[in-house]
Formats: sequence, structure tokens, C-alpha cells
Amino acid sequence: MDKNGLVKNSESRNQVVPDNPALHTDEGAPVINNDDTMTAGRRGPSVLQDTWLQEKLANFSREVIPERRMHAKGSGAFGTFTVTNDVTKYTKAKIFSDVGKQTEMFARFSEVAAERGGADAERDIRGFALKFYTEEGNWDMVGNNTPVFFLRDPKHFIDLNRAIKRDPKTNMRSANTNWDFWTSLPESLHQVTITMSDRGIPSSYRFMHGFSSHTYSLINANNERVWVKFFFRSQQGIQNLTDQEAAQVIAEDRESHQRDLFDAIEFGQYPKWTLYFQIMTEEEAKQVDFNPFDLTKVWPKEDFPFVEVGEMELNKNPENYFQDVEQASFNPAALVPGIGVSPDRMLQARLFSYPDAQRYRIGVNYHQIPVNYPRGVKDFHPYSRDGQGRMDGNGGGQIHVEPNSYGNWKDHKDMAEPPMDAGDVDYYDFRGDDNDYYTQPGILFNRMTPEQQLVLFENTARAMGDATLQIKHRHINNCYQADPKYGEGVAEALGIDINTVDLTPTPRDSDQANREANARGAEDLNVPTEPAQPVSAKDLPEKGRDTNVQDPTSLTGIMDDPFVL
Repeated sequence: MDKNGLVKNSESRNQVVPDNPALHTDEGAPVINNDDTMTAGRRGPSVLQDTWLQEKLANFSREVIPERRMHAKGSGAFGTFTVTNDVTKYTKAKIFSDVGKQTEMFARFSEVAAERGGADAERDIRGFALKFYTEEGNWDMVGNNTPVFFLRDPKHFIDLNRAIKRDPKTNMRSANTNWDFWTSLPESLHQVTITMSDRGIPSSYRFMHGFSSHTYSLINANNERVWVKFFFRSQQGIQNLTDQEAAQVIAEDRESHQRDLFDAIEFGQYPKWTLYFQIMTEEEAKQVDFNPFDLTKVWPKEDFPFVEVGEMELNKNPENYFQDVEQASFNPAALVPGIGVSPDRMLQARLFSYPDAQRYRIGVNYHQIPVNYPRGVKDFHPYSRDGQGRMDGNGGGQIHVEPNSYGNWKDHKDMAEPPMDAGDVDYYDFRGDDNDYYTQPGILFNRMTPEQQLVLFENTARAMGDATLQIKHRHINNCYQADPKYGEGVAEALGIDINTVDLTPTPRDSDQANREANARGAEDLNVPTEPAQPVSAKDLPEKGRDTNVQDPTSLTGIMDDPFVL
């Protein structure tokens, strides 16, 4: 039995086919010869009329579609979502209309920074993207395995992508660039703390939670709105890898997460997650002492308790990886009546960027690919027409404009959401609205066990590598503002005397103040350093198993879980 509880390797699917199926060209004609190229003479040059050779070469050159800019390495599976609790007082979405109701779904898990060929067991956020084929259309819940993120304004999302990927000169990842970016944005400390903790490397996709991270809205049958966060709790519990364990796993199997998920489903060990809502009323959102739409913050679970909704089970592997996983397209704008958006700046940007990326990556008709098709909708009647790769009849000869005199097309104004309060249009500096970057990271740090804190210090030191002294001092300062012991522990792991670090709290209540704070010590400290070599972290009990989640069948463990604030 391996670490994740699987008992044997997947059996080969290679079986002898009794009656060899004929080999055909893409046009359906039988292939005459698949062994020998047509030539002019036994030892002469090949000839242009060997169209089968041309077809094979041409198709080979076009097999690869553009890689996702983020979340390129992923695995997926089909499954079922079942409602277990009545939540109709919050939402009119039909997916939640009746206890016991089941909806087909597809899930794709991924690494954020890794390319297609990256190793699964790297320290990184994991994508947690779900597509529910509801009768009202597809609902895509495009989340991560973490409740927060590095940013709360999308203007720097492209910079984040560049910071965690490859340097344009060396084509290697740069700890200096990465940490320079992270430490320059103090609001990223919450996510950095989670990423550098023992949660930074899940042992597999099955042993991690899923979060919407963003705030969304729910609208009920009375057209009343509440704000919501979605939380998917792993019924398998939480299990992680230390840096040392991950290095060993990668050396033996770069597809460890994918293999674990596939094998578990093949052997009938279907992974399950329980969906919960966190609910906040519109009035509560005006009263809380933080921005409820800030992606770098969580809603305290003591104030906004979890409401059980249902259970998702993954029970069917894709028949073809490219068809179902590589071509799977997720879109935060894919919502259904009863589920809406919020003023979250990052979410608002994703509403455009995700479908735009799919149109580039797969084509304007990406929604017609089977895994993306809204299969739950009866009498699907889309307005879009034409475009490369259209394959659904293209609307036939029906009237293609609206309005018209023939009753063809009808919108649904009765499903409109209640109005959302807004203000004057301007460039608002979010640092002037809320510059409390450190309270929640400090709470998280203090809820960790001493062993978990030690792991955090040492993982951070290893990850910072040869970043300049200025960047390391800046991170120590950020950690110190969250909790002095946090800063002291990171400094010790980095081999830096805490007394040499400027620990003065610096106002960061505007973009300009933040830039000035980041520039401190630029002349004296902007020098490369030797990578720290901290003592190997002590393994947690059961080699990385997180004992904070004792009972995966109840919320008891979650209330004690430091990583679900």
C-alpha cells in the first residue's frame, strides 16, 4: 500500500483486438500502406502524391494546442453532485432545489505555475475547477485549494504570472524575481504563509480542500441577495508532503498526483468532498471591519459558520485525456440563475480573461466540445453562430436576429438579479480603503503548532534561495509585523541576525507609500546571497499527515484547522 492508500498499480488497458479495425485517413478512405513511403524507385526520393505521409506529418505539427498560461499541468475526472441539505432560503439555483437531487459534473485539478511537463509534487497552489452540468446551464466553480490569493487587484496578475514562471534571459525560475514581487506586495503574505507551510505540497489531489476563494452572491426566489464563499472539504482528510518527501516522489514519479487520482477511481475508491456555504448578508458586509470582497482575506469561521449543502463524488475517469481534460474550459462567468458575482476586483477581471483565453486556446466554439457542452439544458438554443470549428448544425435556417416578428428568441428579464450598490467611477487605491495586511497572517501563524511553524520557517528559507539581502530583510519585516516570532523564525532559518533587520513598521496606506517602503535599504542590501541550508524539517506525525482534521465526516476537525480561519 502506498502513502495515499492505494493497494496496487493500474492494470494495463492494452488488450488484443480480435478483429483488427481498418486504418482510415481523415476523409474515411482505407490507408493503403502505413509502413513504406512511396518513392520514385527503390532507392529514390519520396513523391508528393503519398498523401497519407503528408496527412500524418501535417496532423503531427498541429496536435498541440496553446498551453494554458496558468494551470497548464492538470488532471480531471467526471462525477456527481448530490444535495444533502435544504438551502433554498439562500438560492433559487435549481442545482440545489431538492435534497437528494443529483447533477453530473466534471473536475479538473492542476498546478498553477507548472508547465505541462512539470512535476505534480511541487510547492505550489493547486487549481480546483468544477463544472456542474445543471438544467439551467453550466455552473463553473473555478477555485483553488487555498481560501485566499496573492493579490486583490488584477492589475498585477500578469506580473504575478511572470514572477513565478521563467526568467526571460536564463529561462529558469528566479527566486529573486519571485520573492521580490511577493514581498513588494504585503497583502500577499497571507497566501505566501499558506504556500510555504506544510499545506504547500498536497500528497495528492484527493487529500486537499477546495475553495471558491472569491466572494460570490446567492439570490433566492424572493430576489434577495446574500454573499457567499464556497468551501469543498475533502472527506479523505488532509495529507501533505515535506520538501524532502516531495523530492523523493518527483525523482520516482513526476505524475504522482495524476496517477493517484486515476488509480483511485479505477479501483472504485471514489474521492468525495462536502460542499459548504459561508453566508454573509448585505448588511453584515457593510458592518465587518474588513473588505469582504478582498481576495487576500478570509471570513472568520466563528462569525460566518459553514452551512452544509451537498456532496461531490468523482467516479469516472476520462476515456481520452486530450478530449476531456486538456480541452476542458472553465469560466467564472458561467453562472446560473440564483448564483451571481460580487464586487471582488479579481473576480471581475476573471469574468473576461477566462473565456477570452479559451477562445484563443481552443477556438470561439469551445463550448461545443463535449466536456464543455451544457448537456443538462433541454432545448439548448444559443445565439452564437458560425466561427471556426462549428459542429452543432449552426442554428439551421432559423431566424438569426432579435427582435423579430416570429417569436424566435426570448430573453429572461424575470431572472434579473437585484441591483447592486456602487459608487462614482474612479481609480480607487485599495490601500487607502484597507491596509491591514498582517492581522490574518498573524492569526494563522499563531494557530499553527510549533512543528508547523518550524516547517514554515525552513520551507521559506529554502524557497528564497539566492534572493538579495534586501528582499530577505523585507520579508522578515513583513513576517515580523504579522507576529514577532514569525519574523524571528524566518530570520533564524535564513541565517540572518534579526538585530540587523530594520523592523520599523512602515505606513503602506497608498501605492506611493508602499513603493517607498519597498525601497528601504536598496543601496546597501541589494546584493545576492547564498541559499540558506536550514536543518531538515522534522516530519509531522505520519510523515506529513495533517492531524488537525481528525474526522473527515464532520466539521469538528475544520473548526480546529488553522488553515481554515
